[in-house]
Amino acid sequence: MRTTDTSRTGQRAIAAFREHNGILRTRDALRLGIHPRTLYSMRDSGALERISRGVYRLTSLPPLSEPDLVTVATRIPEGVICLVSALAFHQLTREIPHYVYLALPRGDRPPRLEHPPLRVFWLTERVFRAGVEIHTLDGVTVRIYGPAKTVVDCFKYRNKIGIGVAVEALRMLKARGVLDPDQVIGFARICRAETVIKPYLQALT
Repeated sequence: MRTTDTSRTGQRAIAAFREHNGILRTRDALRLGIHPRTLYSMRDSGALERISRGVYRLTSLPPLSEPDLVTVATRIPEGVICLVSALAFHQLTREIPHYVYLALPRGDRPPRLEHPPLRVFWLTERVFRAGVEIHTLDGVTVRIYGPAKTVVDCFKYRNKIGIGVAVEALRMLKARGVLDPDQVIGFARICRAETVIKPYLQALT
């Protein structure tokens, strides 16, 4: 009888995970009625994998296409993927990010995450909210700055990531035929980066 009860408990837990795209934070699993003992048993049996501290995923699902971005979005859903990580997502750089670049509003508590490594940028509310796009990756909602806002941010933080990265991204935006100078200037004014980006923009247009 105990084996049957345990099996049913595990099946209910699997169903709860599937209803949430196969990924749950521990606190969300507990809120859904999954006992910690069930989580650990599923992990030990190989039914779950731990993708970050306090985040579990069903192993029966296909591999994640963007594991780092999905992990960060699951753990820190209020954050926005920015700078080099956003460039890589939009295919506007040849750089390979060694961190997940994440924007958070000023005043938020520093995030605690073992993996993947983060580089956090604290933005004013207006700058933080401008240009956010919502993408669904592996069933998870991920907030990422759009191409134009990302390029502007790269010019603003050129001393952190390198002016070459920012210029390359602007040129790639132009080469792709999606460069909207008015949109770029609009974001540059919000970010107070108009002076630095304008000469590069004028040279391309």
